Amino acid sequence: MNFISMADLTYDDIIGILEMAEELKEERKRGELSDHLKNKSLAMIFEKPSTRTRVSFETAMVDLGGHALYLNWQDIQLGRGETIKDSTQVLSRYVHGVVIRANAHKTVVQFAKHSKVPIINGLTDIEHPCQSIADLLTIYESKGDFADLKFGWIGDGNNVCNSSILAGALTGMDVVVACPEGYEPNEAVVKRAEELGGDIKITHEPGEAARDADVLYTDVWVSMGDESQKKRKMHDFQGFQIDADIVEMAKDDVIVMHCLPANRGEEITSDIIDGPHSVIFEQAENRLHVQKALLIKLMV
Repeated sequence: MNFISMADLTYDDIIGILEMAEELKEERKRGELSDHLKNKSLAMIFEKPSTRTRVSFETAMVDLGGHALYLNWQDIQLGRGETIKDSTQVLSRYVHGVVIRANAHKTVVQFAKHSKVPIINGLTDIEHPCQSIADLLTIYESKGDFADLKFGWIGDGNNVCNSSILAGALTGMDVVVACPEGYEPNEAVVKRAEELGGDIKITHEPGEAARDADVLYTDVWVSMGDESQKKRKMHDFQGFQIDADIVEMAKDDVIVMHCLPANRGEEITSDIIDGPHSVIFEQAENRLHVQKALLIKLMV
């Protein structure tokens, strides 16, 4: 089994991973580590820089008794033109799983096509499913369930937004995405979420996403690789900031989420990041616990 998209999982898969993640989280707090992946290795191929994805996966493998190998794309033969097919067939004979953080989603799909070991999407231009399953754990811890929750996304319809839409559909949350015109989420992803039974609404009014929301979520307006578009995006996204006024429109017990890194004062204000509704740093921590559960599911 590979984990390329949130749509690769069922509801039962998600609940199983979340329950295991909760157990692993408690064990770690007690100082109890396991050897589920003893003598197993995980290759980590990164085209893009990373803090949370790299550190959480490396730490996860150590906690589970295994070993992680960080492979910068430019430092291995892929950076010199070796085909993905050839690299994948070799890696499949060395390691027990591969995490790929790629510029293009098709790169991860190609790896999965030729690999004999599980492939995990560590981020692409279309999806970031490892982030979204960690987000689900954070919501589950805060709300106890997913039924009847309103998930409001405000900002760019980017890769994290796409995975969030699928996560909402799989767990039964009502998803409302508010973004400026021209920055809507991937149409194929929205269609797939609706096929999964999701209640997905795309709007250009931030208030529609915020009103009576149980969860408010945002991400940077300028993603990695889009720096040349910053001036235009800063103009286009005016009014799409999560601030005190937006939070006031949501439910009293709303939780505010951001996958980090954040540009404080742009897509979200500092008082919200550090305020009582924020679960942003719990989200970041939960990357570790959920990915440990995911690695056990895929590699044991």
